[in-house]
Amino acid sequence: MSEFYRQEIDRHFAWFEAKLPPRPARFVGWLRRPSSRYVRIPLAILLILGGIFSILPVLGLWMLPLGLLLFAQDVPFLQKPVAQLLGWVERKWIERDAKRAAKRAR
Repeated sequence: MSEFYRQEIDRHFAWFEAKLPPRPARFVGWLRRPSSRYVRIPLAILLILGGIFSILPVLGLWMLPLGLLLFAQDVPFLQKPVAQLLGWVERKWIERDAKRAAKRAR
């Protein structure tokens, strides 16, 4: 069952990666590689901690979900909720794009 959610997370990451500009997309692609695990885990922990201290000027709440997304690549019990969350975000993104396209078509 965990393999299904891992594949689902990979699919969602690839979808989001396609939406990013080239340089950030390359960085995210590099972070997702298995060989980048020793960079991904500490970066995820730092992002989660930064999200917790979101009251500080540079740090923000945006860091918490990003850290959890990166951490879910390596922690099996986080894969199911993160895959479900990414599915929800993708559906909302597609709905928003469809509404924008319909609005422009008028």
